[in-house]
Amino acid sequence: MKDFSSFGVWGVLGSYILRLRVSTFLSDGIPKRSRAVEILVSISMEPVDKQEKITCVIGDRLTSDVVVRLRTQEGRDDWLYCHSEILGKNCKYFSDRLSENWPTCQILDSRNCVDVYCQESNFDYHVNLIRLLYIVMDGSVDDLWHGVRNALGILQVAVELECTQIITACVNYLEAVTWEEAEEEEILKIVPRMGLQAEPILARLQPVNQSAIINIFVSAIRFATSSPPPQMNDLKSSAQEQLEYMLTEDDDAPLLTADDNIKLEVKECVNRLFSRFNDSLTALFCGSTESLLEAGNIQLFQSYLTDLSWACQILSKLEIMREFVEYWFDASEKIVRVLEQGSSATEVIEIKLRAIEVTSKVLEAIGYGTVILPTAKRLQVLKVWLPFVRITKPVIDSATMNCENAMLLKLDGEMWQSLESTFVSIILALPSGDQAGLLTEWLDNEYMQYPDLTEAFEVWCYRSKVAKRRLSLLEDEHTMTNSF
Repeated sequence: MKDFSSFGVWGVLGSYILRLRVSTFLSDGIPKRSRAVEILVSISMEPVDKQEKITCVIGDRLTSDVVVRLRTQEGRDDWLYCHSEILGKNCKYFSDRLSENWPTCQILDSRNCVDVYCQESNFDYHVNLIRLLYIVMDGSVDDLWHGVRNALGILQVAVELECTQIITACVNYLEAVTWEEAEEEEILKIVPRMGLQAEPILARLQPVNQSAIINIFVSAIRFATSSPPPQMNDLKSSAQEQLEYMLTEDDDAPLLTADDNIKLEVKECVNRLFSRFNDSLTALFCGSTESLLEAGNIQLFQSYLTDLSWACQILSKLEIMREFVEYWFDASEKIVRVLEQGSSATEVIEIKLRAIEVTSKVLEAIGYGTVILPTAKRLQVLKVWLPFVRITKPVIDSATMNCENAMLLKLDGEMWQSLESTFVSIILALPSGDQAGLLTEWLDNEYMQYPDLTEAFEVWCYRSKVAKRRLSLLEDEHTMTNSF
């Protein structure tokens, strides 16, 4: 029989684990009470002729040689039984205060004592950090952060106490994971104050160089003006929204400052879009009256009009509307004739509505001088679109009231009002004789309620009445000037 006497009682047991549990930790790593920490002593004993190995665990009073006092202004004073070897190795704050060079030495419960003062809101983060000092030595801490907010709180404490390993681990975690919007705002408040060591966290928030912005803009504008399969329409709509956002000046400056090359690229993309629209328009114009009602034609034509309406927004922001206005003017008669062929089906009415949307933006550019057209063209565009809008508006209103898909037919009330004002502006900029012709047609028409040209009529009446007197005064002034 083998003699175990030389091993003693521990030799007989081989390896003995003693566990004393004072209280439990929550699943997220935050203790229920910071004083109530888990005491776990792992003692692995070899035969007496071999070196004993003891694993240090936070809260073990049997092996602890230092007390960390976590204290708050509210009077909270919790003790954590720790080990100077662990604290000093992984944290400069503790290393300094436990060194022989530190001017003062506190003794508490027969142990060295280190005070740590903190805010009540950061108390649990301090406890978690001290617990991590015991784990970080293993190097496997990726799964211990329990979310962005917890990691950010621990990072603040780690920076304050100069715990290099934990700072690095926190930064690596925060740099790698996704953030919610509220978390991102919190990071922006806290991390910039931490200096170079925390800069990697902010990498995703740094401004992008202009070259990268231009590249993504060009790729996006090409996709947004393309005609992908219907299942990709949502992706295209998203690209269109982001392009418009990039060029919008709100609380921040536009993301992109468009130069001549950017404007040229946008023009070419929109021209290709308009070319495809024009091909579709020509096919419908030359086809039978039923051609527009075919499902494929309706969807394609409506898609083109929706894209053109969006393109107007982009061109307007870049101040390059002229070519588009010219294209729309040239195609207007064909567009109206194709739309007039259609029935009162909801799909056709919706296409008419989209066409009016585009026309509204084109007329706005003309009416307010963004694009200068000669008198004949301004008169012609009114003769084409005024009757169409006048007849179509009641049809849209009626369909909106009676249609199950009424939401599809709703045009922003401000759009109708803006279109009406634009009609008035363009009319009042025409020669008085042309104004008279348009106003006569309006007064004779049964659909005179919209657009309401009352303002144009009033101004025309006033101008016409005082015209002779005004001109005679001007002639008298001219005669007097010449006499001198």
